[in-house]
Amino acid sequence: MEVYNGKIAVTFDELTSTTDGGAVISCSALKGVLRRHPEYRLSKGGGLGQVCRIDFDALRELYRRRFIAKYGDPRKLLADEALRAELDLTIDEAAKKYYANYRYELRGELVALGEDVQRQLVINASVLNRMIAIIERRGLLRVKNGGATMRQLLETAGETYEQLRDAYEHTLPTSVERLRTKINEYKRDGYPALISKKYGNSNTVVITEESGEYLIALKRSKMPVYTDSMLYTAYCLRAKQEGWKVPRSVRSLTDWLDRPENKHLWMSAAYGQVATDQAYSRKNTTILPSMRDSLWYGDGTKLNLYYKELVPGPRGGTWRVKTLQVYEVIDAYSEVFLGYSVCETENPRAQYAAYRMALITAGHRPYEVVHDNQGGHKEGDAVKFLDRLPVKVHRTTKPYSGQSKTIESVFNRFQGQYLAQDKFFTGMNITAVRKSSHVDTNFVYANMEHLYTRAELIKAYEEYRERWNVAAHPNTGISRMEMYLTSSNPATPAITEEDMVSMLWWTTEQPVAYTDNGLTVTINGEKRKYEVHERPGVYDYDFLGRNRGRRYYVKYDPCDLSSVRLYTKSSTGDLRFERVAVPPVRIHRNIQEQLPGEQQLIRDNIKANEEAYKKREIEARTIERKYGMSLEQQGLNRPTLPGGSKKIEEEIEREVHRRTRNLRPKYERMSAGQVSKEISMMILDRSTGKKQNDDYGEDQQYRAVAKL
Repeated sequence: MEVYNGKIAVTFDELTSTTDGGAVISCSALKGVLRRHPEYRLSKGGGLGQVCRIDFDALRELYRRRFIAKYGDPRKLLADEALRAELDLTIDEAAKKYYANYRYELRGELVALGEDVQRQLVINASVLNRMIAIIERRGLLRVKNGGATMRQLLETAGETYEQLRDAYEHTLPTSVERLRTKINEYKRDGYPALISKKYGNSNTVVITEESGEYLIALKRSKMPVYTDSMLYTAYCLRAKQEGWKVPRSVRSLTDWLDRPENKHLWMSAAYGQVATDQAYSRKNTTILPSMRDSLWYGDGTKLNLYYKELVPGPRGGTWRVKTLQVYEVIDAYSEVFLGYSVCETENPRAQYAAYRMALITAGHRPYEVVHDNQGGHKEGDAVKFLDRLPVKVHRTTKPYSGQSKTIESVFNRFQGQYLAQDKFFTGMNITAVRKSSHVDTNFVYANMEHLYTRAELIKAYEEYRERWNVAAHPNTGISRMEMYLTSSNPATPAITEEDMVSMLWWTTEQPVAYTDNGLTVTINGEKRKYEVHERPGVYDYDFLGRNRGRRYYVKYDPCDLSSVRLYTKSSTGDLRFERVAVPPVRIHRNIQEQLPGEQQLIRDNIKANEEAYKKREIEARTIERKYGMSLEQQGLNRPTLPGGSKKIEEEIEREVHRRTRNLRPKYERMSAGQVSKEISMMILDRSTGKKQNDDYGEDQQYRAVAKL
């Protein structure tokens, strides 16, 4: 691809190649297009070194989209290539020689410029050479550009100019107008135009270094705060005492204070730290993401619509005008509102709800999440939740730096273009200058009965959000939602069920015991019961038998309490998933109100409890028999379960007998007399201090004790 005769040209081979994916258009189809539209062909191929060039913009949108998907946007690729060429700065060797030989008078002597000053002047001259070349090259296209002015040409080259500043740290003017003036001076005067007038003028300076420090100290004073005239008077009195030269007027002092090299020393005391930081902190020129889910912004703002709320009173109450807050999460690439939550004040629960909605809407993990470090973001629950988000980068923005967040710009445009259309718009920020950005409070109170209710307000806000999402993006002309849905990001995998649990589910601080009634957990101040089921609608009696009394940590989704997850904590402190629990099936106790099927559930539960009892007893009595510990083996009678049937006991005994009929007890039980006899037959071994039996071998010394 290339720019050919002022048009973006792509080759026949690029369109029909099947390398690295399918062809943009088949060879036969493209030939048919060129037969019908020969004007699409910008150059013919076939000869040695000749290629067939085709007008990219003349192709159907379908083929343009396929081409961009395969190779990238030709405009962006060609612009990047041109930008790289423009950033290749050639150092002006003639300027280097000129500034090295330059001399100026200082206290009667001719002195050279400092090395750092020389280096900076050479860089500035080289950058101006580059900018003049760019402007002259683009100036050849003035006719095509409708007779673009010098200022317009400079504005189009602004990105290159600022990137040259980043790369080479030139100190040329930042504004277009001052740059235009400097270029004209440079063309007229050459290299001397870049040398500051301060070199060679030191003898005419009225304010010296010492007097200047005193003047700055006066400007920073808070007790008292000096006006310009007071400052001039105080300075003149001190100047007479110290022998300093007295300035001619107040204006000469204020001009000196307003010089850039001086203003930064007193501005924080006069205008505040925030204003000074905004003025002197360099702002990066950034490029927004080129794909969805690469960067999400989250922030809260006032929901700029009024609603009414009834305040109870002796005569039925009165209506009160109110506003709400809203927390929004947006995708920086498409400006799509992904998730939101309306709240009284910004808090962790509002942030949770907004991010939850955004994750469900996106279906993918974000690569980077950015929010400010104020309000609800500092609270414990918010910090825990935001730290659980499965993102590569999670960071906060600097306070009072709205220009660093795309979401601030989005909020302003959304409010100004959509919410401002509503008759009950609250107006923009209180610092807004335009009168149209302020609210007519008289109209609002005169029409209070027509204000939204809270529910109506939220519904109206949802409609405005939807209109924003389906509207065209200002940079592409494509619907914001279409931009989002047709984009893909290979670094942001789809969200799995486990991701949703780890991100969005909350965990109880303390474990809860599982009982015959399941477990009871308090969520949002409300007690809720859950139990483990073997399958939907069927209680897991075996789980109850093996885990009654065990304590579980409970994970739950605050927005969906239809099920919870039970976890145990390992010795290392990690949570280990065990089972899913659901609310118990509730049955009417009185027959009169029982629904169809409830009586059957009661009978099924009785039968299941009997089966669980049989299973427990069979397993337990089998172990007794195996080791000779059963009541029957000790000559005792086994009591039956109160209320239990004789049939169940018989079934248990038959099964235990079947399992143990071929087993012999591992240990033979001995009577008390036999034990005494065994002990009396032992003698004391003086060497070891242990009793031994002359008739028994070493393995049988403690047989009597083992048989107890």
